[in-house]
Amino acid sequence: MSTIDDTVTVRTGSDADPLVLLLHGFGSNEQDLPGLAAHLPAGLATVSVRAPLPLGAGSHAWVPIEVPGRPDPAIVAASTEALLTWFDAQIPEGRPVVLLGFSQGGLMVSQLLRARPDRFVAALVLSGFVLDADQPGDAALAERQVPVFFGHGDADPVIAPDATRRASAWLAGHAATTERTYAGLAHAISAEELEDINAFLLAHVPGLSAP
Repeated sequence: MSTIDDTVTVRTGSDADPLVLLLHGFGSNEQDLPGLAAHLPAGLATVSVRAPLPLGAGSHAWVPIEVPGRPDPAIVAASTEALLTWFDAQIPEGRPVVLLGFSQGGLMVSQLLRARPDRFVAALVLSGFVLDADQPGDAALAERQVPVFFGHGDADPVIAPDATRRASAWLAGHAATTERTYAGLAHAISAEELEDINAFLLAHVPGLSAP
């Protein structure tokens, strides 16, 4: 059974602030994304969790890489359930939550949106993809139209172009999506993308100010 180890979770900011849940990519860990906090609008707290599947040498994953961009739905479901179990235990009901995931973390952002379409105020999928299989919450998510930022580079050697295209089409059909493609950007987050992320958050999360 997959579980989230909360003893390694990295938290920044005040419990009174809206929360950004940070979800890292394949082969990384909970230390990868907290540095983004300094580049986000003021008035946000962050929490970064470790994916449940160990790969060795401090690296973890949400799903194994077998067919790139098309993970095993059963393993995705197990990691989603582990994340939801942790979320329900750790995040008070009613606290505003924004999802931010990079690469496989972007997959998990879409999974949380599909599982709890009414729970999140906004979401960011960075160089990520989505599960190519229907989920029970898909219709409710499409009706809810959560604001989603989808950013990716046109020179990404990790996420296959067809996976990016599928994510683009799926997000456009299920969320109020803002999509940005960055010329020459590989599998990374650029300064230009950070500016767009800030603009998106300032537009969709009340009470924030520029960093």
